[in-house]
Amino acid sequence: MNTTQPTRLHERRIPPGHSPRHPRLEPPSKDVIAALPPYRQLPLERIRVVQSPADEAFALERMAEAGIVGFDTETKPVFQAGEASDGPHIIQLATMNDAFIFQVGGSTLPEVLLDCLESPHLLKVGFGLQSDRGSLLRKFGVEMQNVVDVALAFRALGYKQMVGAKASVAIVLGERLRKSKKATTSNWKNRSLTPEQLQYAADDAQAALAVYLAMGCPAPESGQSRTGRVPPVSTSAA
Repeated sequence: MNTTQPTRLHERRIPPGHSPRHPRLEPPSKDVIAALPPYRQLPLERIRVVQSPADEAFALERMAEAGIVGFDTETKPVFQAGEASDGPHIIQLATMNDAFIFQVGGSTLPEVLLDCLESPHLLKVGFGLQSDRGSLLRKFGVEMQNVVDVALAFRALGYKQMVGAKASVAIVLGERLRKSKKATTSNWKNRSLTPEQLQYAADDAQAALAVYLAMGCPAPESGQSRTGRVPPVSTSAA
C-alpha cells in the first residue's frame, strides 16, 4: 500500500497568483486518502433541517454572523436512460459550527434561502459548482451571487484535473472525508431524511468552507460583500 502523505498546499512554495506549468500534480490516491484520520464532522445536533419560521430565523442569524458559508446541493439519482432529473432536492449551507438543510422538492424556494443564494453580502463557497448553479437556474430561475468554486484554486497550484471534495480535504486538511455510496445514491426527495443523509449533506457543505479557510482565504467581516474570485492562496506555513 502506498502510504505517501498528500502534498499540502502550504508545503508548496508557490507565489500568490502564480500558475505553475511544471510539474503537474496528481491528487492523492485512494490508498493514501484511506490512511488519513477521518474528517472532523459536525455532530448531528448541529445539523438542522429548516422547517419553520423559527428555524429560518436561526439559520439566517448564524449565517449573517459568519458572513461566509459552505454550499452544496443533493439530487435524487436518475437510474433510467432518458429520464430527466428534477433536482436539486436538497440545498445545504454550513458555517463552521452549524449546517442548515433545506428541502426544495417544489418549484419555489423559501424566501430566506432565496435571499441567501442571491445575496451579494453572503459569500458561498463550494466544490465544482457549475452543475449546482446550472440546476438552480434551470429549476428555480435563481442566479447565485458572490460564489467561489474552491476546486478552481487547485488548477492554479498545478493539479491537472479538477480536484473534488475528498481529494481537497486530504490535500489541505490531511483528513479523510467519508463519502458513502449508499448516501450518494439515496432518495434525496424523501421528506424524512436519515441521519446518514443529514451527515453526508452537512459534510459536503462544511468541508468546502473548511478547505477554503485552511487555504488562507480570508473570511469576510459579517455583512461585508466580497467578489466571487478565488483570492491568492497563502503559501505560509500553517
